[in-house]
Amino acid sequence: MTFANIRKKFLDFFEKKGHTLVPSAPMVVKNDPTLMFTNAGMNQFKDWFLGNEPAAYQRVANSQKCLRVSGKHNDLEEVGHDTYHHTMFEMLGNWSFGDYFKKEAIAWAWELLSEDFRLEPNRMYATVFEGAKEEGLDPDKEALHFWKSFLPEDRILFGNKKDNFWEMGETGPCGPCSEIHIDLRPEEERSKIPGASLVNKDHPLVVELWNLVFIQYNRKADGSLEPLPQRHVDTGMGLERLCMAIQGKQSTYDTDLFHNLIEATGQLCDKEYGKDTHTDIALRVVADHVRAICFSIADGQLPSNVRAGYVIRRILRRAVRYGYTFLEFRQPFLCHLVPTLVKEMGEAFPELVREQKLIYNIIHLEEEAFLRTLEKGIHLFEQFAQRKDNHEFSGEDAFLLYDTYGFPLDLTILMAKEKGLTVNTQIFDKALQKQKERARKATLTKEDDWIEIHPFVQPVFLGYETTRADVRILRYRKVQAKNKFFWQLVLDRTPFYAESGGQIGDSGYLENPQGERIRITDTLKENNLILHISATIPENPHAVFHAVVDEDRRKQVARNHTATHLLHYALRQILGSHIEQKGSHVAPQSLRFDFSHFGRLTREEITATERLVNEMIRTNISAHTLDNLTPDQAKDMGAIALFGEKYGEKVRVVTFGDSKELCGGTHVEASGDIGFFKIVSEGAIAAGVRRIEAITGTNAEQKVEKMEDTLDRISLLLGDSQDVLSALEKTIRENEQLRKTVEQNRRAQVETLRKTLWEQREDINGIQFVRLQGTYLPEIIKDLAFSFRQGNSGKTAFAAAYEHNGKAGLTLSLSQDLVEEGFNAGTIIRSVSHHIEGRGGGQNFYASAGGKDTKGLKAALDAIAHALKNP
Repeated sequence: MTFANIRKKFLDFFEKKGHTLVPSAPMVVKNDPTLMFTNAGMNQFKDWFLGNEPAAYQRVANSQKCLRVSGKHNDLEEVGHDTYHHTMFEMLGNWSFGDYFKKEAIAWAWELLSEDFRLEPNRMYATVFEGAKEEGLDPDKEALHFWKSFLPEDRILFGNKKDNFWEMGETGPCGPCSEIHIDLRPEEERSKIPGASLVNKDHPLVVELWNLVFIQYNRKADGSLEPLPQRHVDTGMGLERLCMAIQGKQSTYDTDLFHNLIEATGQLCDKEYGKDTHTDIALRVVADHVRAICFSIADGQLPSNVRAGYVIRRILRRAVRYGYTFLEFRQPFLCHLVPTLVKEMGEAFPELVREQKLIYNIIHLEEEAFLRTLEKGIHLFEQFAQRKDNHEFSGEDAFLLYDTYGFPLDLTILMAKEKGLTVNTQIFDKALQKQKERARKATLTKEDDWIEIHPFVQPVFLGYETTRADVRILRYRKVQAKNKFFWQLVLDRTPFYAESGGQIGDSGYLENPQGERIRITDTLKENNLILHISATIPENPHAVFHAVVDEDRRKQVARNHTATHLLHYALRQILGSHIEQKGSHVAPQSLRFDFSHFGRLTREEITATERLVNEMIRTNISAHTLDNLTPDQAKDMGAIALFGEKYGEKVRVVTFGDSKELCGGTHVEASGDIGFFKIVSEGAIAAGVRRIEAITGTNAEQKVEKMEDTLDRISLLLGDSQDVLSALEKTIRENEQLRKTVEQNRRAQVETLRKTLWEQREDINGIQFVRLQGTYLPEIIKDLAFSFRQGNSGKTAFAAAYEHNGKAGLTLSLSQDLVEEGFNAGTIIRSVSHHIEGRGGGQNFYASAGGKDTKGLKAALDAIAHALKNP
């Protein structure tokens, strides 16, 4: 049975049991500050579990793409070293929201596994929660009772709180869980060691298959538990492990989910899986990581240096490292695996097909950049290895290679071993732990329990119709983040727009009849709950308040948001229909628009785009919005959906003439309200992705006025010329001629000085030593250094101790003969730089240093001569 058939059989089974099948949510999470990636099937249903909004269905099933790179069994650096853990995986799940509970969940799980999938019942075990006295929780006798209908008691095991009590986080819905494990060992091994003794012991062939979570409690901030008004079921089963069990494999990597990717990689590097341990690990790393990378990009997350983008870049670079080290790739290779993945997974996940070209281009560019970085890191390793201490490679240097150049510790250890060195891993581990602790503190958020004033009331958004409303506070809580405290307020009805879809959140204030004002500094969306951020809370939170949005700020944001729609339309008209929005940021001062395009925009294309947008502004096109459309209805009318956005069953379409987009943001009433549009920059942010930054209204007018003022000033500097361009070109030509003259004079000066210095050279044990001390330009010193290195035969050393702008400088260059004898300019410079209260370094043939104490120049120069005399 193929993985596609297994997935289909799972979904068909639960559809017959009355479940609504829903598509996978994007793997990249938006509007949830607690998550960067979907790491479990239940993530898209958090609002239903938390009670932020009513559940649309009582029974749901789906296959959810997930990503995990940390936590229990999910350390990124371990993926590929075993045969069953992954970064990206598919989670098959079924859910009940206040409907069925333990009896049905257990019975259906057993029916599907033992009857439909025909897994051997005598290989399966179930675990149930043993209870926790310290929490006042009894053993889950209810689940035990239901399992006895299917399994003998010796294969029903009690598990502790760590393994059999599931929690969403430090607070929130939670409850006992019941895991189904399967023993895939050969009969001979099973007869020697009972499978029951290996459950939850990290055995690669005795693995958890399915987790049935029974959500019946709410964890409060003080750690106490309270029963939920409704009980829910949340189950999750990894498709990869299920395939391993059904297909009779000893590893998830041996299933058809990975086989073709591993084979395609092997063909690219001419290596075969199963022949060498290091090769096998590398092939598993590549097969796993390329899936995570492709799905993330398809869902809208491009590699970058911040948050989720950094995680994807880190995964990509780890795959490249393993390919470089163990598969001998020296050119981009991950990008060539994209077609194989699309062929395997594209039918179930059409976003892969839709974004295939973009995925390929971005991965190719990232690989090229990192391969260059890797070469630099290897060169740096060679330098670090030269300053070994007792045949030990520094742990600090190993961490620098890891942190800056992406070198895994095992690669550094391998390279050090080839040179007969050991690596101080204890120092490395300490540095890594400090980094993790800094990162943890930077993102640490502590939330108190919600204080409920009006429970079970669903908030209503009024921001499309008004910027003012009388409101009540439904609930509030105190939050600590980055050592700062603030409050989050939820209102029964709110005119405040919460940050989403690229548009920043509103600010404003709440005012009670007594005149007390509470400043709202920002409005955010956590899942679908609108949170109003304030530094304080009112003295009487139970009062009725008048909510007021900062209207001037809202209007500025609306102008820029509508401008992004017009810009998107204009780009498609000017450049072609291949243009797709890949991201945006809409603020009061400016807008940022990312889009797919293969090359840099010409000046003519930018001008044409500006003209079309401004023409649409002058036409004063009225806005029209259509609410409560289905995605298919919106698509049929030509509305454009945005890259990486998750849309519900009902969508909102905003139109300005021929511009039609799915959008939940705020806009001007007519395009003329924008006033004026001006592009201020255009450039690349990734392979095939460009970014335009622009301004509108008063900001655009002020920009043009400033440009005109600058032009007037230039004209005055050029003698009040009427033809500024011609006068400027003439000045540039004259300046270039002067530069060439200065350069010729400098070369002549260097040559004269070189001859004089050579005549004054010293002989130090056969080394022709040239020294220079005085006040000189650094450029002259550098020219002299390279002229002596290249222009003289034999053993030659040039050392300069010079003053420039009140600071001290040292330079040393060595001929190749001296380098081959073991002399190292970088080492010598580092050893003498203390004389000028400075520091420096460089390569073995050329090094320099800068310092504060010019009085120490002579001593430093003498110390260099001493080092050459006494190596």
